Amino acid sequence: MSVYVDPMFPCACSRKWRYDSACHLVGDSVAELHSFASILGLKRSWFQNSLLPHYDLTVNKRRQAVVLGAIELDVKTFIQKARKQKND
Repeated sequence: MSVYVDPMFPCACSRKWRYDSACHLVGDSVAELHSFASILGLKRSWFQNSLLPHYDLTVNKRRQAVVLGAIELDVKTFIQKARKQKND
């Protein structure tokens, strides 16, 4: 079982997100995702369970996630993984 990050993408700053870029952290299971997020220092309240269970990451948290073992995926592969997870 693994966790994955997609490439950074530009986004609009808001009251909830004060950064100009983000990426997503997803896992093969929600339990594994939460476990990894905890190790990464993310709050459970930051978890988003809309279309795809994920956490948003800043560029620095993305770097830390990769150092801790998150697998970097290109956009196409990330979307395929997200679709598979949604159908599981």
